[in-house]
Amino acid sequence: MNGLEQPRPPFPPFDVESALLKVRMAEDVWNTRDPERAALAYTVDSRWRNRSEFLTGREAIVTFLRRKWERELEYRLIKELWAFHGNRIAVRFAYEWHDDSGHWFRSYGNENWEFDDHGLMSRRLASINDLPIAESERKYHWPLGKRPDTHPSLSELGL
Repeated sequence: MNGLEQPRPPFPPFDVESALLKVRMAEDVWNTRDPERAALAYTVDSRWRNRSEFLTGREAIVTFLRRKWERELEYRLIKELWAFHGNRIAVRFAYEWHDDSGHWFRSYGNENWEFDDHGLMSRRLASINDLPIAESERKYHWPLGKRPDTHPSLSELGL
């Protein structure tokens, strides 16, 4: 580890409890929509595939997230554990947002994550599809920021 990285428990190998915690922590930090804060969960040389973009390094991640959240307004995300083994976690997710014209979307996807021994994500592979929705079809109505613990999960919402 270098001086730019701080350990991020829980650490691999993951069990059910630690994998669930890691997923919720990732959801919570992405719901802050703070690129610098979110990027601290990744190694300085983390490798990403997000849709058709390929990124390497924390600085590229910050730039990507800044651009993402400037375009995806009122972003609210729910992640759900799909599977885990050793230092890897697979999640499914859905998030809602609107563009600067007021058109709403629900974006669905899957992510595969790989972690180093210090609990930092060294690889993130994301496949995502966007579905236009009417504002009346939105399911995420909590105030911007962390999803309340009482808010339904993806499975509970039938997503």
